[in-house]
Amino acid sequence: MTETAAYELDARELEASFRGELIRPHDARYDAVRRVHNAIFDRRPVLIARCTGVADAQAALRFARDHDLLVAVRGGGHAVSGTSVCDDGVVIDLSLVKGVRVDPRARSARAGAGLTWAELDRETQAFGLATTGGRVTSTGIGGFTLGSGSGWLERVHGWAVDNLLSADVVTADGRVLTASADEHPELFWGLRGGGGNFGIVTSFEYRLHPVGSELLGGMLLFPAERADGILRGWRDVMTEAPDELGGAAGILTAPSEPFVPAELQGKHACALVLCWFGAPERGEQAIEPLHALRPAADLVGPIPYTGLQTLLDPMMPPGLHDYWKSELMDELDDAAIDAFVEHALGAPSPLSFSVIEPKRGAIARVDEDATALGGRDAKYAFFAIGQWSADAEPEPNLAWARTFVDAMRPFTRPGIALNFVGDEGQERVRSTYGPEKYARLVALKDQYDPDNVFRLNQNVLPSKS
Repeated sequence: MTETAAYELDARELEASFRGELIRPHDARYDAVRRVHNAIFDRRPVLIARCTGVADAQAALRFARDHDLLVAVRGGGHAVSGTSVCDDGVVIDLSLVKGVRVDPRARSARAGAGLTWAELDRETQAFGLATTGGRVTSTGIGGFTLGSGSGWLERVHGWAVDNLLSADVVTADGRVLTASADEHPELFWGLRGGGGNFGIVTSFEYRLHPVGSELLGGMLLFPAERADGILRGWRDVMTEAPDELGGAAGILTAPSEPFVPAELQGKHACALVLCWFGAPERGEQAIEPLHALRPAADLVGPIPYTGLQTLLDPMMPPGLHDYWKSELMDELDDAAIDAFVEHALGAPSPLSFSVIEPKRGAIARVDEDATALGGRDAKYAFFAIGQWSADAEPEPNLAWARTFVDAMRPFTRPGIALNFVGDEGQERVRSTYGPEKYARLVALKDQYDPDNVFRLNQNVLPSKS
């Protein structure tokens, strides 16, 4: 009997206790199901266990451990590092775990780990509520929440980790624990920024906030040759802006769409994404200085919250090759803006784009030690989002992102959420958390996953490694 046949036999035995779907390499749907958002990664697991709930996750984990197989845990499959799929191992796929219940009185929601942000937003908005969610709505809630949770609402309501009330976790030894401020509080601390290092989170309980179905938001577009001045003006507005004003600034290739002036279509443009979470009349006043910068296209107006959430979806479709670099920034001075503009305009792929996000607000009002995720006092975050199609040469795109982050190094600092990091090693993990937090995470790893079963992530190594 070949090794593959042995896995087939064992998988058939697993089937007796597995309610979901087991997909093997010979199955017709194997290639479609194993694909992840980032097409750089073309990995071939021996088994994809599509779970329907906690018991399935336990059974799949037990199978993988019994056969000493590598374990990858998948929610939405958006990890830029490709860690939600593996070669020659078992993918514990939670994408079918879709249950959600909104409690409008308590302003909370219990959500299955397979939900995407589009799916969760749809349910919470039925009650006029929301929590900080991903800026690309096909992103799964799981890895996003455990790794950071940066979204449009963050300046007024904090990160997703700040709105997490509890989580159900299958640990490496197969136990099911609920982690919250009252139960297993140290594990709860580690889950909020420690990624998937400590177990398989099968459901999340979030705090929700009143967010009307319509708000003020959208995009302003400017010719790229004005980018340095526009970014200076945006920075000056955001320095004094109330928490209710969020968004981002960046440089992208303007799409060939009717709402874009013909002279900008297919060319680099400077874009300001604006979102106001407050009284509309105050919002108009807050963004007036940005309107005064004379955009070539003014796409800001009343917009549904779910529309704001999908604003960037067309820029990040599945199936592209992705390579990201990102860092936090304490200041955004003129020299930093000059470096940003110079390198952003040098992107070799029209699919790539560069972003600066304003931080602080509600993020900075949470104590730095309250969650494993830190960097709360940073004023900005910078991103070089490299994207290219399969027929393009990867090296120029990789070199662009690496050169870009090197040029920005004098203006950046450690601490960016590791969700936004593609290929960094152990030293980056340690420096991101800092020595004290990293020591706490190692202690948690020793307690809940001493064998490092859950190592396909931005890995915290157990002390015996």
